[in-house]
Amino acid sequence: MAVKTTLIGLGIMGRRMLEHMVRHNGYEPIALWDPDPEACAQAVRLAPDAAIATSAEAAMDAADLIYLSCPPAPRKAYALTAAAAGKALFLEKPLGVDIAESEDLVDRLASFGVPTAVNFTQAAGSALTDVSKAARSGVLGDVLGADIVITYGAWPRAWQKAADWLRFRDEGGMTREVISHFLFFSERILGPLTVIWARPSFPDDPALCETHMLARLETLDGRPVTIMASIGGAQPDRQELTIKGSRASRRITDFYVDAVSDGGAFTEVRERPEDPRATSLKAQLDDLSLCLDGKTNRLATPEEALRVQKLVEAMLAGKS
Repeated sequence: MAVKTTLIGLGIMGRRMLEHMVRHNGYEPIALWDPDPEACAQAVRLAPDAAIATSAEAAMDAADLIYLSCPPAPRKAYALTAAAAGKALFLEKPLGVDIAESEDLVDRLASFGVPTAVNFTQAAGSALTDVSKAARSGVLGDVLGADIVITYGAWPRAWQKAADWLRFRDEGGMTREVISHFLFFSERILGPLTVIWARPSFPDDPALCETHMLARLETLDGRPVTIMASIGGAQPDRQELTIKGSRASRRITDFYVDAVSDGGAFTEVRERPEDPRATSLKAQLDDLSLCLDGKTNRLATPEEALRVQKLVEAMLAGKS
């Protein structure tokens, strides 16, 4: 039976999730809410059988699963309201921007005992699954570390501009929105990381988010994860994570393109899907069904999301 689902936050990410929940036979979106009437209007065109609620709290009443795609600031309150009512939760990242508040959120969610997962979009994807298997089996040899390279001509990117909060330092920026995904991936392969040094650069306007990030993180045994991220210049987007092994390395480009090198040129390991976003979201939703049933799944846990948040906020604070 399809899980009755409420979606709160109907910006671009919320509407994408809604579109793919409508396609998936495991979910029945029944209620929607966003403070923006235009976002609600666009969402209901994707799911005409779902009702636009009068408030976020009202939207939760009849649902069994609550998906939260609102900005970080209100997410904790909505999550705790839902969990207190026994609702399962699927949260967009980051959990928040205040570490103490997020630690409290994770502890309280655990006490409620409701199924909860965080939407790091690579979690159930073939790239992370296959690279994890290659690392465990020894195909990569000794896993030596990772490199993360991100470059954008502008931030937010054109498709993100409706989410105006992404350009502000308080909650937005590419470190929280993009680098976090690759930190999650790296920790799944290498284990827990610590920020050794980090140097963010910010524009003159103190309200705006970072434009550059240079950082070195390390595993418990000293293996490095290096980060170089920048915004500006006429160039295509570049989003790249390389897991480096002594026998072979794997490079993930644009979240899903998986390529391997034994020292020569990288070659892609599988044919690209016709619709990468659809493939990714279906995998996430398939594993969310497992999570809701209390079964083993590949989705990010709140505890993993909190570790990533701590790394991100330490990098944004800077460390010499």
